[in-house]
Amino acid sequence: MKNFILGILMTIGALPAIAGNYPYLTFELTDGAKVSVSVTSLTLSVNGTTLKAGSQTFTISNLTKMYFSSTDETTGGTNAIEELTADDLEGKEIYDLNGHKLDSDTQLPRGVYIVKSKNKTCKIVVK
Repeated sequence: MKNFILGILMTIGALPAIAGNYPYLTFELTDGAKVSVSVTSLTLSVNGTTLKAGSQTFTISNLTKMYFSSTDETTGGTNAIEELTADDLEGKEIYDLNGHKLDSDTQLPRGVYIVKSKNKTCKIVVK
């Protein structure tokens, strides 16, 4: 345990030297979401199973990657909740959870669907 904590402290101390020209430290989560934090005045701390990076807090077991990046790569992941209307779904491909493509002109019954557009794919819940 001492070696682990010592390794973390050494890594934290080396951040400014490694960051170089990269303004962001990006964390990739197990659900595929990414969160980027600015390396300017960045502080990292570990408390039990929790990693705090600036104002962001992560459960260590939910992290898959941590790397420096030149752009903010923050994505919504499971934390992004948006309300959509039927008009927002026009022209998008809609699939049920069995992978069957649905007609986007029909009213969707309650359930979970995958919506695919040119720029992204997301999961929606119809209540």
